[in-house]
Amino acid sequence: MPYKIGQLVTGTVTGIQPYGGFIKLDEQTQGLVHISEFKSGIVKDLNGELKVGDQVQVIVLDIDQYTGKISLSLRQVGIMPLKDTPIIKNNSVKRHFWTNYHLDYGFEPIALALPGWIEEAKKRIS
Repeated sequence: MPYKIGQLVTGTVTGIQPYGGFIKLDEQTQGLVHISEFKSGIVKDLNGELKVGDQVQVIVLDIDQYTGKISLSLRQVGIMPLKDTPIIKNNSVKRHFWTNYHLDYGFEPIALALPGWIEEAKKRIS
C-alpha cells in the first residue's frame, strides 16, 4: 500500500527498543515511532506503555525518498482531524510533518556559501 505524509493508519507493534517502537503497517511495510513522537511530555521507557502485538493508530510523519524508511507518530493522532486532503500551511493546529525533499545534499551548498563566509570573517578581523 502506498502511504502519504499525514495519513492515519493502523498497525501492529512488532518491536520495542530504547529509542522507539517498530510498527508493522502491512506485510511488506514497517515504520518507526521515535520515543519523542510517542506522547507529549517525557517518556523514559516504552516497555510500560506499549506491548508487542498491540494494535495502534499512527500518523505518517515522513517517508525518506532514498531509503523508504517511514517515520510515524502516536502523539499527533489525538491532535489532528485528518482526511485525504493535503496539509494546509498556517492552520491554527500545529502540524509536525516534515520532509527531506527540499534539502540540498553534498558539498555544493557549502562551496557556494564559502566566499560569503570568508568575506564576513575578514570584516570581523579588520
